[in-house]
Amino acid sequence: MSGVSGAFWILLKRDLMLAFRHRGELANPLLFFLMIVTLFPLGVSPEPALLSRIAPGVIWIAALLAALFSLESLFRSDFDDGALEQMLLSPHPLPLLVLAKVLAHWLVSGLPMLLLAPLLGIFLAMSSSGIAALELTLAVGTPLLSLIGAIGVALTVGLRRGGVLLTLLIMPLYIPVLIFATNAVTAAAAGMPIAGQLYFLASLLALALSLAPLAIAAALRISVS
Repeated sequence: MSGVSGAFWILLKRDLMLAFRHRGELANPLLFFLMIVTLFPLGVSPEPALLSRIAPGVIWIAALLAALFSLESLFRSDFDDGALEQMLLSPHPLPLLVLAKVLAHWLVSGLPMLLLAPLLGIFLAMSSSGIAALELTLAVGTPLLSLIGAIGVALTVGLRRGGVLLTLLIMPLYIPVLIFATNAVTAAAAGMPIAGQLYFLASLLALALSLAPLAIAAALRISVS
């Protein structure tokens, strides 16, 4: 394996290995996701009818906040140890390298939430059709959260305390994903078609895959220069 594809897979493997070496940090967003969802019935009501109605919003808000919680470390260690500067000086296309890092972030943060979501859906008394729609929206929406969030992280990586600014930058961009994803799950639970919402989310993901790596690369160059 050599060339551009080799650099992509080497960087992906490196980031995954680093993530699994710090299992405590790896588990924090997932535990945060679980805590929000499991504690919500205690704060509202354990009534199954109520839980099934609010479950899509609860799970998706928990996923959004967990993704936000895990984002700040995306480029931080590379910035601190100088690896980020080496990426900028690499002869390989920077957008492709940052795409490898975003994919690694999704594999260690978004994919576990995707796998846990059906159990949490059952816990919140969701119907089988609602759980299936939840899985579809998370499969499309969580990579979108990682791509959008990485732009904000790239812009704030040079700041020591950029967490609040990061939230202000990317939270408005997360709102359309949240609205259409929860609407799709609610509609599916009611037996209504959800093709329109899924097509919209898929089009956003395609757009993000095309443009976000370029925006991330440009933001990193601005932050490191």
